Amino acid sequence: MNIQNLSNIAFNELLDCFLKAFENYYVQMPSDKNYYKERWKAAKVNFNFSYGMFDNGRLLGFIIHAIDKRNGTLTAFNTGTGVLPEHRGKRIVHAIYNHAINDLKQHGIKKIKLEVITENTRAIKTYEAIGFKICKNFKCFNGNISLQKTEKVNLKEIDAHKITWETLPNQEYYSWDNQKDSLRNGDYNYFQVLNDNHEAESFFIIKPKSGYLAQLDLLDTKNPYCWTRLFSAIKQISTTIKINNVDERLTEKTNQLVSMGLENKINQYEMELNLNESNLQSL
Repeated sequence: MNIQNLSNIAFNELLDCFLKAFENYYVQMPSDKNYYKERWKAAKVNFNFSYGMFDNGRLLGFIIHAIDKRNGTLTAFNTGTGVLPEHRGKRIVHAIYNHAINDLKQHGIKKIKLEVITENTRAIKTYEAIGFKICKNFKCFNGNISLQKTEKVNLKEIDAHKITWETLPNQEYYSWDNQKDSLRNGDYNYFQVLNDNHEAESFFIIKPKSGYLAQLDLLDTKNPYCWTRLFSAIKQISTTIKINNVDERLTEKTNQLVSMGLENKINQYEMELNLNESNLQSL
Protein backbone atom coordinates (compact mmCIF):
# COMPACT_ATOMS: atom_id res chain seq x y z
CA MET A 1 0.00 0.00 0.00
CA ASN A 2 1.18 3.52 -0.68
CA ILE A 3 0.06 7.10 0.02
CA GLN A 4 -0.10 9.80 -2.64
CA ASN A 5 -2.02 12.97 -3.30
CA LEU A 6 -5.33 12.85 -5.13
CA SER A 7 -4.40 15.10 -8.05
CA ASN A 8 -4.43 12.23 -10.55
CA ILE A 9 -7.48 10.29 -9.41
CA ALA A 10 -10.65 10.45 -11.50
CA PHE A 11 -13.45 12.37 -9.83
CA ASN A 12 -15.91 9.49 -10.20
CA GLU A 13 -13.47 7.06 -8.59
CA LEU A 14 -12.92 9.40 -5.64
CA LEU A 15 -16.64 10.02 -5.22
CA ASP A 16 -17.38 6.29 -5.37
CA CYS A 17 -14.92 5.67 -2.53
CA PHE A 18 -16.30 8.68 -0.63
CA LEU A 19 -19.90 7.45 -0.77
CA LYS A 20 -18.96 3.89 0.19
CA ALA A 21 -16.96 5.22 3.14
CA PHE A 22 -19.97 7.22 4.34
CA GLU A 23 -22.59 4.48 3.99
CA ASN A 24 -24.59 4.07 7.23
CA TYR A 25 -23.19 7.37 8.51
CA TYR A 26 -24.86 9.49 11.21
CA VAL A 27 -26.55 11.55 8.50
CA GLN A 28 -27.61 10.63 4.99
CA MET A 29 -24.97 11.92 2.59
CA PRO A 30 -26.10 13.34 -0.79
CA SER A 31 -25.30 11.14 -3.79
CA ASP A 32 -25.53 13.83 -6.46
CA LYS A 33 -22.19 14.30 -8.22
CA ASN A 34 -22.79 18.00 -8.86
CA TYR A 35 -23.39 18.62 -5.16
CA TYR A 36 -19.81 17.62 -4.37
CA LYS A 37 -18.34 19.41 -7.36
CA GLU A 38 -20.00 22.65 -6.24
CA ARG A 39 -19.32 22.19 -2.53
CA TRP A 40 -15.65 21.30 -2.94
CA LYS A 41 -15.13 24.14 -5.40
CA ALA A 42 -16.70 26.64 -2.99
CA ALA A 43 -14.63 25.32 -0.09
CA LYS A 44 -11.48 25.61 -2.24
CA VAL A 45 -10.55 21.94 -2.21
CA ASN A 46 -7.05 21.37 -3.58
CA PHE A 47 -6.37 17.78 -4.64
CA ASN A 48 -2.61 18.40 -4.63
CA PHE A 49 -2.91 18.64 -0.84
CA SER A 50 -5.53 15.92 -0.45
CA TYR A 51 -4.26 12.40 0.10
CA GLY A 52 -5.25 8.78 -0.30
CA MET A 53 -4.11 5.31 0.67
CA PHE A 54 -3.88 3.10 -2.40
CA ASP A 55 -3.48 -0.66 -2.82
CA ASN A 56 -2.50 -1.68 -6.35
CA GLY A 57 -4.08 1.50 -7.64
CA ARG A 58 -7.33 1.11 -5.69
CA LEU A 59 -8.28 3.91 -3.30
CA LEU A 60 -8.92 2.56 0.22
CA GLY A 61 -9.08 5.75 2.27
CA PHE A 62 -8.72 9.49 1.85
CA ILE A 63 -8.43 12.92 3.41
CA ILE A 64 -9.76 15.77 1.25
CA HIS A 65 -8.34 19.21 2.07
CA ALA A 66 -9.45 22.69 1.12
CA ILE A 67 -6.59 25.18 1.25
CA ASP A 68 -7.03 28.88 1.93
CA LYS A 69 -5.76 31.76 4.01
CA ARG A 70 -8.32 32.30 6.75
CA ASN A 71 -7.99 34.89 9.50
CA GLY A 72 -4.46 35.56 8.27
CA THR A 73 -3.32 31.94 8.54
CA LEU A 74 -2.72 29.55 5.64
CA THR A 75 -4.98 26.66 6.62
CA ALA A 76 -5.92 23.20 5.40
CA PHE A 77 -9.55 22.33 6.09
CA ASN A 78 -10.40 18.64 6.11
CA THR A 79 -13.70 18.52 4.26
CA GLY A 80 -13.87 14.74 4.26
CA THR A 81 -12.06 11.76 5.80
CA GLY A 82 -13.09 8.22 5.02
CA VAL A 83 -11.97 4.61 4.83
CA LEU A 84 -13.73 1.78 3.03
CA PRO A 85 -15.56 -0.35 5.66
CA GLU A 86 -13.57 -3.52 4.97
CA HIS A 87 -10.27 -1.71 5.58
CA ARG A 88 -11.06 0.01 8.88
CA GLY A 89 -9.00 -0.76 11.96
CA LYS A 90 -5.72 -0.65 10.03
CA ARG A 91 -4.71 2.87 11.16
CA ILE A 92 -5.09 4.17 7.61
CA VAL A 93 -6.13 7.66 8.77
CA HIS A 94 -3.07 7.83 11.04
CA ALA A 95 -0.82 6.83 8.15
CA ILE A 96 -2.34 9.36 5.75
CA TYR A 97 -2.03 12.16 8.29
CA ASN A 98 1.57 11.23 9.02
CA HIS A 99 2.28 11.80 5.34
CA ALA A 100 -0.01 14.82 5.01
CA ILE A 101 1.32 16.76 7.98
CA ASN A 102 4.88 16.61 6.70
CA ASP A 103 3.84 17.66 3.20
CA LEU A 104 1.58 20.49 4.38
CA LYS A 105 4.28 21.89 6.67
CA GLN A 106 6.79 21.87 3.82
CA HIS A 107 4.40 23.99 1.78
CA GLY A 108 3.92 26.64 4.46
CA ILE A 109 0.53 25.56 5.79
CA LYS A 110 0.27 26.47 9.46
CA LYS A 111 -2.95 24.86 10.64
CA ILE A 112 -5.35 22.01 9.89
CA LYS A 113 -9.04 22.21 10.78
CA LEU A 114 -11.85 19.69 10.59
CA GLU A 115 -15.40 19.05 11.76
CA VAL A 116 -16.64 15.86 13.37
CA ILE A 117 -20.05 14.80 14.66
CA THR A 118 -19.96 14.74 18.46
CA GLU A 119 -21.34 11.19 18.62
CA ASN A 120 -18.51 9.89 16.44
CA THR A 121 -16.29 9.05 19.41
CA ARG A 122 -14.09 6.69 17.41
CA ALA A 123 -13.13 9.43 14.95
CA ILE A 124 -12.66 11.96 17.76
CA LYS A 125 -10.23 9.64 19.56
CA THR A 126 -8.31 9.16 16.32
CA TYR A 127 -8.03 12.90 15.75
CA GLU A 128 -7.03 13.53 19.36
CA ALA A 129 -4.32 10.85 19.09
CA ILE A 130 -2.96 12.71 16.05
CA GLY A 131 -2.90 15.96 18.05
CA PHE A 132 -6.16 17.74 17.15
CA LYS A 133 -7.95 19.69 19.86
CA ILE A 134 -11.59 20.72 20.09
CA CYS A 135 -11.92 24.49 19.58
CA LYS A 136 -15.63 25.08 18.78
CA ASN A 137 -18.99 23.46 19.47
CA PHE A 138 -21.57 23.64 16.69
CA LYS A 139 -25.30 22.89 16.52
CA CYS A 140 -27.09 21.91 13.30
CA PHE A 141 -30.76 22.63 12.62
CA ASN A 142 -33.37 21.73 10.04
CA GLY A 143 -37.12 21.67 9.57
CA ASN A 144 -40.07 23.86 8.70
CA ILE A 145 -40.21 27.43 9.96
CA SER A 146 -43.18 27.67 12.32
CA LEU A 147 -44.58 31.16 12.94
CA GLN A 148 -47.83 31.99 14.72
CA LYS A 149 -48.14 34.97 12.42
CA THR A 150 -46.09 35.66 9.31
CA GLU A 151 -45.15 39.32 9.11
CA LYS A 152 -45.14 41.34 5.93
CA VAL A 153 -41.56 42.42 5.41
CA ASN A 154 -39.62 44.56 2.99
CA LEU A 155 -37.10 42.19 1.46
CA LYS A 156 -34.16 43.39 -0.63
CA GLU A 157 -31.79 41.14 -2.59
CA ILE A 158 -28.18 42.31 -2.66
CA ASP A 159 -25.54 41.64 -5.29
CA ALA A 160 -22.91 39.39 -3.71
CA HIS A 161 -20.13 41.67 -4.92
CA LYS A 162 -21.63 44.59 -3.02
CA ILE A 163 -21.65 42.91 0.39
CA THR A 164 -19.61 44.81 2.98
CA TRP A 165 -18.56 41.83 5.06
CA GLU A 166 -16.89 43.98 7.71
CA THR A 167 -20.31 45.30 8.75
CA LEU A 168 -21.87 41.86 9.24
CA PRO A 169 -21.82 40.60 12.84
CA ASN A 170 -20.35 37.39 14.26
CA GLN A 171 -18.32 36.45 11.20
CA GLU A 172 -15.66 34.88 13.43
CA TYR A 173 -18.18 32.29 14.66
CA TYR A 174 -18.97 30.70 11.29
CA SER A 175 -17.55 27.38 10.15
CA TRP A 176 -15.41 26.97 7.03
CA ASP A 177 -18.22 26.30 4.54
CA ASN A 178 -20.26 29.23 5.88
CA GLN A 179 -17.45 31.79 5.92
CA LYS A 180 -17.40 34.59 3.34
CA ASP A 181 -14.36 33.11 1.57
CA SER A 182 -16.38 29.95 0.76
CA LEU A 183 -19.70 31.67 0.11
CA ARG A 184 -18.18 33.87 -2.59
CA ASN A 185 -17.62 30.73 -4.68
CA GLY A 186 -21.04 29.22 -4.01
CA ASP A 187 -24.50 29.56 -5.51
CA TYR A 188 -26.10 31.73 -2.82
CA ASN A 189 -28.60 34.57 -2.69
CA TYR A 190 -28.07 37.48 -0.30
CA PHE A 191 -31.02 39.29 1.29
CA GLN A 192 -31.59 42.20 3.65
CA VAL A 193 -34.73 42.76 5.69
CA LEU A 194 -35.54 46.48 5.77
CA ASN A 195 -37.36 48.37 8.53
CA ASP A 196 -40.01 51.06 8.01
CA ASN A 197 -37.25 53.59 7.34
CA HIS A 198 -35.87 51.33 4.58
CA GLU A 199 -32.76 50.59 6.65
CA ALA A 200 -31.36 47.08 6.89
CA GLU A 201 -32.26 45.51 10.24
CA SER A 202 -31.20 41.91 9.48
CA PHE A 203 -29.80 39.73 6.71
CA PHE A 204 -29.60 36.14 5.53
CA ILE A 205 -27.70 34.15 2.91
CA ILE A 206 -29.45 31.14 1.41
CA LYS A 207 -29.59 28.62 -1.41
CA PRO A 208 -33.27 28.92 -2.38
CA LYS A 209 -33.44 25.57 -4.21
CA SER A 210 -32.25 23.53 -1.25
CA GLY A 211 -33.23 25.84 1.61
CA TYR A 212 -29.67 25.73 2.95
CA LEU A 213 -29.15 28.79 5.15
CA ALA A 214 -25.48 29.74 5.40
CA GLN A 215 -25.74 32.91 7.48
CA LEU A 216 -28.39 34.94 9.29
CA ASP A 217 -28.29 37.62 11.95
CA LEU A 218 -29.66 40.92 13.20
CA LEU A 219 -27.85 44.13 12.33
CA ASP A 220 -27.15 46.62 15.12
CA THR A 221 -30.45 46.07 16.88
CA LYS A 222 -31.47 44.61 20.21
CA ASN A 223 -35.15 44.35 19.31
CA PRO A 224 -36.10 40.64 19.58
CA TYR A 225 -39.13 41.30 17.37
CA CYS A 226 -36.69 41.64 14.48
CA TRP A 227 -36.07 37.90 14.70
CA THR A 228 -39.71 37.24 13.85
CA ARG A 229 -39.46 39.58 10.89
CA LEU A 230 -36.23 37.88 9.81
CA PHE A 231 -37.77 34.41 9.85
CA SER A 232 -40.87 35.72 8.10
CA ALA A 233 -38.55 36.91 5.33
CA ILE A 234 -36.68 33.60 5.17
CA LYS A 235 -39.98 31.76 4.96
CA GLN A 236 -40.85 33.76 1.85
CA ILE A 237 -37.81 32.21 0.15
CA SER A 238 -38.00 28.70 1.62
CA THR A 239 -40.38 27.23 4.20
CA THR A 240 -38.08 24.30 4.92
CA ILE A 241 -34.51 25.19 5.84
CA LYS A 242 -31.29 23.58 6.94
CA ILE A 243 -28.49 25.38 8.75
CA ASN A 244 -25.27 23.67 9.81
CA ASN A 245 -22.75 24.62 12.46
CA VAL A 246 -24.26 27.40 14.53
CA ASP A 247 -21.74 28.19 17.26
CA GLU A 248 -23.33 27.31 20.59
CA ARG A 249 -21.95 30.53 22.11
CA LEU A 250 -24.52 32.41 20.03
CA THR A 251 -27.28 31.50 22.48
CA GLU A 252 -29.79 34.08 21.27
CA LYS A 253 -29.56 32.73 17.73
CA THR A 254 -29.80 29.08 18.76
CA ASN A 255 -32.77 29.85 21.03
CA GLN A 256 -34.53 31.63 18.18
CA LEU A 257 -33.96 28.70 15.81
CA VAL A 258 -35.54 26.34 18.34
CA SER A 259 -38.46 28.72 18.95
CA MET A 260 -39.14 28.71 15.21
CA GLY A 261 -39.73 24.95 15.32
CA LEU A 262 -36.39 23.82 13.90
CA GLU A 263 -34.89 20.59 15.17
CA ASN A 264 -31.38 20.16 16.53
CA LYS A 265 -30.53 16.47 16.10
CA ILE A 266 -26.85 16.69 15.14
CA ASN A 267 -23.98 18.57 16.78
CA GLN A 268 -20.38 18.90 15.66
CA TYR A 269 -16.99 19.83 17.05
CA GLU A 270 -14.52 21.94 15.16
CA MET A 271 -11.03 20.61 15.86
CA GLU A 272 -7.69 22.07 14.89
CA LEU A 273 -4.04 21.12 14.77
CA ASN A 274 -1.43 23.87 14.89
CA LEU A 275 1.47 22.82 12.67
CA ASN A 276 3.74 25.43 14.26
CA GLU A 277 3.79 23.52 17.51
CA SER A 278 6.93 21.51 18.07
CA ASN A 279 5.21 18.94 20.28
CA LEU A 280 3.11 17.24 17.61
CA GLN A 281 2.30 13.78 18.87
CA SER A 282 3.98 10.82 17.22
CA LEU A 283 1.70 8.87 14.91
